[in-house]
Amino acid sequence: MSIKTALLSAVSLSITLPGLAQAVDDPTTLDTVIVEGSRLNQTATEIGSSVSIITADDIDQLGVDFVLDAIAAAPGVTINQNGAFGGSASVRIRGASSEQTLVLIDGIPVNDPSSPGGGFNFARVDTENVERIEILKGPQSTLWGTDAIGGVVSITTKRPEDGFGGTAFAEYGSFNTFRGGASVENGSEAGDFRLAVTATDSDGISKADENNGNTEDDPYDALTVSAKGGLNLGGDARLSADILWTDAESAFDGFVSGAPQSVGDLPNVSETEEVSGNVSLTGMLFGGSLDNLLLVGISEIDRQNFSNGAPSFGAAGDRTIYRYQGTLDVNDANTLAFGAEREETEFDGNETTIDGLFGLYELKATDALTLTAGIRVDDHNSFGTETTGRAAAAYNPNPQWTFRASWGQGFKAPTLFQLSGGGFAAPNPNLQPETSEAFDVGIDWRSQDGRLAASVTVFDTDIENLISFASTGYFNEAMVESTGIELTGRAELTEWASVDIGYAYIDAADTNGNPLRRQPEHSGDIRLSLDPDGPFSGVVLVRYNGEEPDGSNVVDSWTRVDLSGSYDLKENVELFGRVENLFDEQYQQIRGYGTPGLSGSVGIRLRY
Repeated sequence: MSIKTALLSAVSLSITLPGLAQAVDDPTTLDTVIVEGSRLNQTATEIGSSVSIITADDIDQLGVDFVLDAIAAAPGVTINQNGAFGGSASVRIRGASSEQTLVLIDGIPVNDPSSPGGGFNFARVDTENVERIEILKGPQSTLWGTDAIGGVVSITTKRPEDGFGGTAFAEYGSFNTFRGGASVENGSEAGDFRLAVTATDSDGISKADENNGNTEDDPYDALTVSAKGGLNLGGDARLSADILWTDAESAFDGFVSGAPQSVGDLPNVSETEEVSGNVSLTGMLFGGSLDNLLLVGISEIDRQNFSNGAPSFGAAGDRTIYRYQGTLDVNDANTLAFGAEREETEFDGNETTIDGLFGLYELKATDALTLTAGIRVDDHNSFGTETTGRAAAAYNPNPQWTFRASWGQGFKAPTLFQLSGGGFAAPNPNLQPETSEAFDVGIDWRSQDGRLAASVTVFDTDIENLISFASTGYFNEAMVESTGIELTGRAELTEWASVDIGYAYIDAADTNGNPLRRQPEHSGDIRLSLDPDGPFSGVVLVRYNGEEPDGSNVVDSWTRVDLSGSYDLKENVELFGRVENLFDEQYQQIRGYGTPGLSGSVGIRLRY
């Protein structure tokens, strides 16, 4: 039996058993928000490093359909997409490339092992089944191994709640876009399950900018199925399974010689099937002081491109993860996490393995001071051993102030594509992993009444041994240095109105002092949230992106205004809508590729 089949079987078992598990608390105060990506389940005031958390409530307020648009609100994060509705989409953290961002879904790495750089395409991740998104900024390889040079985007799908319930929704919008879905869930002392289906179908826009004379719309359609379930076995033991499956088709444009900005309409279509999931067993030993996790996870992707209906390119890759983690509560002041992981990656008949051992230590030196340290050793079957470390400190002298600092190292193993020479050149036996080292220092302040908050973070990141390509093949060469500052603020103007502000300045340059491609120096947003007593709530979002270098050219800066709102028709029936690009700003995220003008959607949601 394959691992994929086993995962599907485990999920099927969990969702066919009625009357299932315990509710999961979702605290919202800063000192109780648990950062799951820390692997020590530290709170936001204990972790010491910089993290942005986007909840399901945030996503509902923004009204966005894709995770990419939700992530864009985090300071220090840059998104780029070559055309809306399925265009290839990337996320950069603090100047690190998108290929240096590790993406986790329910704890499983989902970076594409069949792509040259091993990045992740965010274009197809729907928000409907997302519970929270954590963005851990800076190198995190001590926690999560390879690819975590610039940071980690950790996506957690929605968990079942107690009792029987579910949702159904439908919406229609510009570009003849239909989106809808439904979910059902149940939870009891015995266990829980949740099953959800979401579909999107759109005529889309021309991915090649229509302002350059491109008139052919590029349609997009996708189907996503999410399943999550678990059995409480007694004695604090639990068997769980998660799976997320997406099947999508998107038309796309590309390079056309002589076209304005070298991008034009093309008869290209991409079909992509992605699946990720895991089966895990958790349980306590030694009177509850040792928490154990055993997990097997998979992620697979199968891509096929067509031109004029004929196959033009295909690629498939898969990754299997075996993981054990133990978390030992020595006493109230000392916690030790340790574990082992094995990652097996396959693409085009080639395979690599990475075996890792890690240890993390948390010391609550005083009620106000939390210190964290960790070390990890990874052994790659091709390039050998890589050791990474991290340290962090968080000091909370009173409820109003948090002083934090962190230092960490990261590495990114060469991809299978790079190790093979990419089919264009001979493999380079001396190819080494990319590495990074970074620190950040921050201060968080909160007013006594909780109505005001502000945060400032200063960071510096050095990335070495960047892998480049020439006619002779892949080789290590360049270095990148990225420094900057991130600012956030929040003010509750009244009991029903609040303002959130985020801003980032990032100075990122290569060895020769050239600014990094597609990385703005300045970016930020302002969000006005309205939630008066009564059935209505709404958000006004103003988003700014500074000019970006793009080779020898520059992509102009832009400012966009979006509106979203909801109205409760009944206790369990909600009408919602969104207006995007209110003032019809003409802008690009990638040179030559278009973005939607003034557009919108309206929908209805039923909760039962």
